[in-house]
Amino acid sequence: MHIDLTGRTALVTGSTQGIGAAAAVALARAGARVGINGRDERRVADRVESLAGEAPGADLVPVAADVSTDEGARRVTELLPEVDILVNNLGIFGAVDALEITDDEWRRYFEVNVLAAVRLTRLYLPGMTERGWGRVQYVASDSAVVIPAEMIHYGMSKTALLAVGRGFAKKAAGTGVTVNCVIAGPTHTAGVEDFVYELVDRELPWDEAQRTFMREHRPQSLLQRLIEPEEIAHMIVYLSSEQASATTGGALRVDGGYVDSILP
Repeated sequence: MHIDLTGRTALVTGSTQGIGAAAAVALARAGARVGINGRDERRVADRVESLAGEAPGADLVPVAADVSTDEGARRVTELLPEVDILVNNLGIFGAVDALEITDDEWRRYFEVNVLAAVRLTRLYLPGMTERGWGRVQYVASDSAVVIPAEMIHYGMSKTALLAVGRGFAKKAAGTGVTVNCVIAGPTHTAGVEDFVYELVDRELPWDEAQRTFMREHRPQSLLQRLIEPEEIAHMIVYLSSEQASATTGGALRVDGGYVDSILP
């Protein structure tokens, strides 16, 4: 399948690392102009430079702004007034005992993981519908369906994204704009290797270590290895394409079979 996004402008929030960076590179390789977003201006500039090496000739736009705030979101629209593809990837997570999650933490997780995406959708969706074409995506998680006992506030926020995605898909019905969620499974991102080696023998080679980790600590995974960010990026690129024109209102799983269900 040949996907050509030439002439399209994409914004990937939280794209200085992990799934966001992989998605940004993949969209750029498909021909899209891509906004690289993060809070720190220097880090964003450095990431733009490194990503340019991974996608020679790519048109990458530094978009330094904290999109979890109204001011930051407005700043993004000043730098990228029109966006055809909005990938709401920004998210935070952390393990906290359920009874020790404070009101402020509940609010922070909702602000960053949910409201930031809602705000940007509200800002960019009208332009997409007016032009008769657009793609909005929310990067959710297996934790939206299999709520982790050690971080239920994170699971709550990702479950909320599934509702947000379905709701905005209805708002965009019949306009040529599609809205979908991507359910990402256990992914090999920054810091995960250290986490894995806290639980398995440090002498094991990485490939064997991650398989041991998955077998012993994430046995419900059918893939039995961590997912690489690029593998999730493939789904994001597909959903951004003309070929995905009939896919909307969905929650598409790239979870390695982690969720033990036929439907999310």
